[in-house]
Amino acid sequence: MPAPPVLLLLPGLLCDDRLWRDQTEALGVTTRCIVADLTQDDNLASMAARALDAVPADAAISLIGLSMGGYVALEILRQAPARIARLALMDTSARADTPEQSRRRRGLLSLSNSGQFRGVTPRLLPQLLHPSRLDGPLGEEVRAMADRVGRDAFQRQQRAILARPDSRPGLAAIRIPTLVAVGEHDILTPPDLAEEMAALIPGATLARIPDAAHLPPMETPEAVLRLLQTWLADGATPPHPAAS
Repeated sequence: MPAPPVLLLLPGLLCDDRLWRDQTEALGVTTRCIVADLTQDDNLASMAARALDAVPADAAISLIGLSMGGYVALEILRQAPARIARLALMDTSARADTPEQSRRRRGLLSLSNSGQFRGVTPRLLPQLLHPSRLDGPLGEEVRAMADRVGRDAFQRQQRAILARPDSRPGLAAIRIPTLVAVGEHDILTPPDLAEEMAALIPGATLARIPDAAHLPPMETPEAVLRLLQTWLADGATPPHPAAS
């Protein structure tokens, strides 16, 4: 008898299972939720293989990745397309880094190498959260999450991200229900990158999430939960899922 379906959730850079906590608490009542560990490897191929190893081999996978997790999701599709039943890409991009993005990443790596890892998060935080949330409890939660991930994992993750390929040429081959979602105020992976992916994936649904920046699962948890419930149910989403 096949294993029951699994929701495999892939966190972003410096994120752990807290990123998806509000969604997994609700969805876990009826769905087995597994948050992948993306802290151990310094390349996307190994991250993807480790994430797949956490799921029973005969389980159909509903796969969602945010930011770096989206890069890993696309690598999982390259490694094991037959295992994936549906896909959600949130606040991410199919493009490789631009030279300027690579330069900034190497700067943060140098900062962390010099013993100033705690200086990394304050530099990143304004790009992760809506400005109204930077100085509140959510900002503290993001800082704590980054501290739990730690310097060594951060360096591994950045090296993996720096080496990622341009995944756009493979998007047209995706033939599973796909949701592409993005925070309306995301400046790190802005909505135009989500629009590009949705246009390249046949039949993909695009959702822009109001009042959110780069971390909608933490910023607007109920809106993201509604999106995922609909995506898990039939692969479609309402045109304005977070506007009600």
